[in-house]
Amino acid sequence: MEGPAVTFAFWILVLFATLAGLFMAWALGANSNSPPFAPAIGANAISTMRAAFLIGIFAAAGALTQGGAISETVGADLIGGVTITPLAASTGLLVAASFMIFGVYTGYPVPAAFATTGAMVGVGLSLGGDPAFGTYRRIGTFWLLVPPVSGGLAFLTATLLRRDEVPETVGVPLLAAVVGGILANIRLGVIPHPDRAQGSFAEAIAIAVGRPTVAGVDVVAVIVTLLVAGAGFTYIRRKTQASVEQGIRTFLLVLGSVVAFSSGGSQVGLATGPLENLYGVELGLPGIVLLALGATGILAGAWMGAPRLLQATSREYAQLGVRRSVAALVPGFIIAQIAIALGIPISFNNIIISGVIGSGLAAGSAGVSRRKIGVTLAFWLITLSTSIAIGFGLYRAFSALPGIR
Repeated sequence: MEGPAVTFAFWILVLFATLAGLFMAWALGANSNSPPFAPAIGANAISTMRAAFLIGIFAAAGALTQGGAISETVGADLIGGVTITPLAASTGLLVAASFMIFGVYTGYPVPAAFATTGAMVGVGLSLGGDPAFGTYRRIGTFWLLVPPVSGGLAFLTATLLRRDEVPETVGVPLLAAVVGGILANIRLGVIPHPDRAQGSFAEAIAIAVGRPTVAGVDVVAVIVTLLVAGAGFTYIRRKTQASVEQGIRTFLLVLGSVVAFSSGGSQVGLATGPLENLYGVELGLPGIVLLALGATGILAGAWMGAPRLLQATSREYAQLGVRRSVAALVPGFIIAQIAIALGIPISFNNIIISGVIGSGLAAGSAGVSRRKIGVTLAFWLITLSTSIAIGFGLYRAFSALPGIR
């Protein structure tokens, strides 16, 4: 095939890959970015449609400011020895997005990280690449730890909130202080840092005043963290002192918002990671262009497709009150930010559902559907294995077509 024909075929593949990325981002917005508000809906703290609206806003903001942390892992570290081509990226994204859409319309929350990781491993192997066993061990270990850690922390938090010795005007504000302290230290692309692409609010203040240290500890960053934590404690304490129920509901909505923000920051990489080589190397475009593409798809997906899954996750896994709902979201936020910092693709369905189950068990197992849990776990394993097989076979089929490579 000569020059003009090659150019035409290349741009067709670029368009195909871009549409596949948008499709995947839409599916993420409808599926994996939905669970953060599911506990709030289950606790009747917010309506389904309003939750879907807020999910879109916060997840898109997270995609733009924290996005890209997972892209390198998804786009380059899952397979060695080959570069992900536009056709391979498109194939992997279509396979993963198809799993996600299936989850949206069947009511079963499909783990986006499982579907995308499996699909990209499948197409990478089909390209002739080598398995990256070190990356697989690191990701697999983190995935295996998520359910017991998220569920365990949620169980302990819910149990603490139920104890009479801990007044709710103290216990809930303390959780708000923890969240505030973490927020002061999350890395954002809009905050510059001299040594890396993203910096935190606490680091920015410390750098501005000269970063004095004591025994290797950045004193200013610690002070900023404590101040933000104190502000969170004070705000929620005042709310709970005025009305315990209203204060807890307010905190629950704040939690849903920050977890949705975190989900956008991590999940957008599942849609944009396969396209990093195409957009960054072959097209030479800045990273923000790809992140904006993913953020747009996530926003549209949340507004159009989230309500169905919100209903499924909020009503079917456990009948949660506001206290157990808070307990389900706090571990989710912490685990999500750890995953972003480590560059590990994660499933928010996995995190939040584990938290929902753990917090539900704090009041006894009656509120948790064991059959639903078993079916979901089995479906997650099936998703990972079948996405690898389908990705491998579908890429082989596409690459065998005349004029396609």
